[in-house]
Amino acid sequence: MTIRFSLPRLRGVMRICALGPLVGMAWPVAVPAQERCAFLCVPDVKIEPTVTIEHLFGAARIQEIDELGDAVATTTEERESVFELILAVGIPTEIPRVGFTVETIFVPFGETDIQPFTGATAAEAGRASLRDNGIEVELELNLSILEPEQTAGWIESHFDIVDKISPGETPGAGSVYTHKLNFELDTAFLPFSRLPEDNWLHHFEVEGSLDFVATGLPKAGDVVGGERYLDDASAWSFSLVGVIPLAPLAPLVSWRGARLVGVASSVTGAHVRAPWTRSGALGVPA
Repeated sequence: MTIRFSLPRLRGVMRICALGPLVGMAWPVAVPAQERCAFLCVPDVKIEPTVTIEHLFGAARIQEIDELGDAVATTTEERESVFELILAVGIPTEIPRVGFTVETIFVPFGETDIQPFTGATAAEAGRASLRDNGIEVELELNLSILEPEQTAGWIESHFDIVDKISPGETPGAGSVYTHKLNFELDTAFLPFSRLPEDNWLHHFEVEGSLDFVATGLPKAGDVVGGERYLDDASAWSFSLVGVIPLAPLAPLVSWRGARLVGVASSVTGAHVRAPWTRSGALGVPA
């Protein structure tokens, strides 16, 4: 079997993946001060070093098969720890407890046997493996469950509905990158919430994220890369995340729908001064 790779197409995908955060970072510059919120509010930007444990529950049994389709050996998916760097753009909205997030996920230390751009194998390159430093994109709808002001600024939690754009994993994948429906339950602890609001550490978070990928994974009976799945691939993973704010570093006030609050949130993200605060409306001094 011959595997062909389209270099221009893969390069185009990588460029698209990189554009989302760049557009988000440029957006605040283009928004006039008097029009900070028109359903979507000014975004913020965060970097999130992450360790993800994959195949958390329901590890699948997998058969290695030969060219004739006969089973050679049977193994079980093992739990794997993966380090990721995530650039996240949080976009708050005027709807209370609702926001959006765009994430670009970079895996710097992954490994693979095949170079995706050239089709060359690790053996041909004289290596045991090749570094698989791939990029993925997630488009999230964030629904707040618990806000920091409900826990004296210490804890917040949200449920995310995610369009995960990552390499295709099923036999019938029609493109190199495919869309996958993903659900996330994220809970964050703010260890420096007692620092002043203008201190960037005030908004640092340690977050735990439980993920379930509902579509786009191999099912029982699928044959992928010389392996036959005897069970559905594990859809569960857990991530431990450090959320480090990049911009703005010293937010003035947090905007949530029609309310002004004084604590940070990773759900709605951006921290801006609402246009009417200059006039002292809503009891806020001018």
